[in-house]
Amino acid sequence: MKRITALALLVALVLVNKIQAQAPPKPYGALPTAAQLKWHETEMYCLIHFGVDTYTDKEWGFGDEDPAIVNPVHFDATQIVGAVKAGGFKGIVVVAKHHDGLCLWPTKTTEHNISKSPFKNGKGDMVKEYQLACNKLGMQLGLYCSPWDRNNPLYGSAAYVKIYRQQLKELYSNYGPLFISWHDGANGGDGYYGGTKEVRKIDRTSYYGWDSTFMITRKMQPTAVIFGDIGPDVRWVGNEEGYAGETCWATYTPVAPDEGKAPANGYSKYWLATEGTMNGKYWMPAECDVPLRPGWFYHASQDEQAKSAYTLLDLYYKSVGRGACLDVGIAPNREGLLHENDVKALKEFGALLKQVFAVNLAKGAVFTPSNIRAKNAAKFGTAFLTDNDRYSYWATDDEVMNPELLIDLKKEKTFNVIRLRENIKLGQRITSFAVDAFIDQQWKTIATATSIGANRLIRLPQNITASKIRLRITGANACIALSDIGLFKEPAHLTAPVIERSKNGEVQINTIAPVSSIHYTIDGTTPTMASTAYAHPFALPTGGIIKARSFETNDQASETSVKEFGISKAGWKMISPANNNATAAIDENIHSVFSTVTNDAANDGLPQEIAVDMGAVQTIKAFTFLPRQDKKIAGIPDRYSYQVSNDGVQWQQVAAGEFANIKANPLEQVIALDKPVSTRYFKIIVTHVLEGNGISVAELGAQ
Repeated sequence: MKRITALALLVALVLVNKIQAQAPPKPYGALPTAAQLKWHETEMYCLIHFGVDTYTDKEWGFGDEDPAIVNPVHFDATQIVGAVKAGGFKGIVVVAKHHDGLCLWPTKTTEHNISKSPFKNGKGDMVKEYQLACNKLGMQLGLYCSPWDRNNPLYGSAAYVKIYRQQLKELYSNYGPLFISWHDGANGGDGYYGGTKEVRKIDRTSYYGWDSTFMITRKMQPTAVIFGDIGPDVRWVGNEEGYAGETCWATYTPVAPDEGKAPANGYSKYWLATEGTMNGKYWMPAECDVPLRPGWFYHASQDEQAKSAYTLLDLYYKSVGRGACLDVGIAPNREGLLHENDVKALKEFGALLKQVFAVNLAKGAVFTPSNIRAKNAAKFGTAFLTDNDRYSYWATDDEVMNPELLIDLKKEKTFNVIRLRENIKLGQRITSFAVDAFIDQQWKTIATATSIGANRLIRLPQNITASKIRLRITGANACIALSDIGLFKEPAHLTAPVIERSKNGEVQINTIAPVSSIHYTIDGTTPTMASTAYAHPFALPTGGIIKARSFETNDQASETSVKEFGISKAGWKMISPANNNATAAIDENIHSVFSTVTNDAANDGLPQEIAVDMGAVQTIKAFTFLPRQDKKIAGIPDRYSYQVSNDGVQWQQVAAGEFANIKANPLEQVIALDKPVSTRYFKIIVTHVLEGNGISVAELGAQ
């Protein structure tokens, strides 16, 4: 009897050990929800800005704009969504209400809505048309409803929060299902507010009652992720340039700027979100947002400035390729259509993306791992690495956190892109890795990186030709659960030229690598080999638009570079301030900075002015202002006025306003004048800055 009992115990113990050995790895750290997994799989979507700012040529409306100016007579949601789909994007996020407060659907919460515009005789509903277009084209829909409302007279009170929540309920009820609910971090400040035209500040940590507000989203749109500066599902990456950190964790622990306080939308150390937090408290991956043009809203002056296919591909590597998602801003014009240049850029990007990732050169390879979990290849083996399933995976035993994987391609293959993915249902586990290629009878390291997560793309600086590759996991917080490995070949292409202008007014066009020839135009046409060949710097005293391309042959050319220059600054002089580095504001060097910021906290030093003598009378239609480009915000103006003079004594104001969104999107600002003026002198008067007690500027210009 004792022998039978002992034998039974032994058999039971063996079975338990076998079952434990067959068990999948335990999840590590914070984990994604079902909605977050779907969001990761989306990879790319577009954020659509349209409204009163489309017609006022601004980035942020003040809230006093008449809805009557909004009349997109040829609005075509299918054209817009179709262009997005052609770009390889899987969804759109419609800005249903921006900070100016105009609602693009016939809401019952405010008279300030699309029904008060001429659009479809006051019977239009732009959000509904986007929803129908998405349904027709098989695209996902998301919505953005600005918490900040510069029009609403109740903003700043508890009554407005009720209105905002009711707007969300209307959107959730009538336009679902949504894949994302997008909440901007810009909150509080000056505005129209029903005619009071005042500054209204809020406590960003408590005013909106985000916990209660987001409960509405959870209840009415349970499959949608919630985006905000600090999530709770998807975080802002901390810049509007479209890239995540080279190390980018899907986990994140938000931190408030002031110790002892809780972080909130618009109130966090947002710069930490670029990399996230290893072993962070929450699964809160990054969204990388960037406009297709320099601005988020449509501006005719930017028709030639849509990002090229290769620029978008570079952003794809730096966002999706770092475990984030890419959100590209598009802006329909006043007719209600995407400009043909924007459509072309999206289409070319979509075609290029398909071309790059059409063939996984690792498929069919022989994989030899240093370890397979429980030696169970059927359940945890390497065959899952090329099966196009993000959640099947190669796993190692619990104690094996630095395995190696030999990849025999069977013959020499040429590649320049490497892709790795983890099964993120089990968390983000790997912290560093290296990839080697067997070249000239020895192993050579061709790439190293840190985080992987949902996606890791490495764009190699040169082509690699080899028959054997080796992956080494050099750091991990838990055993490996790798779901994908891919090798791809990005097609060769010529680098587009760089167009610059010197202080003496001469235009220079150069390329990083040698090319057979560079050709350019100054008449707005696309350069061909029949266009003027660039041989040496040339003058462009009155400014204009230059387009340039690199060529090897008629059939082998780069993308077109476009650069618009204002009036030449040759002969310009600074009148004030009397500062040795003041000329940095007019030296045609975007990396130099003129600054009057000091450490005197007791004195804000404003207003301050910068005055320029152009040396001769010029006809000016617009001024330009480029904020400092060194990632600092001290001294960057957000409120200003411009004055002109012909004698440097008597001055006349010709423009005043705000540089909206200049903190998050520090691009060149164009201040268009109501009518051209003839003047020799001009000055900018700064009345408010983002931070600090002085002013800073990279470049001042005139067109």
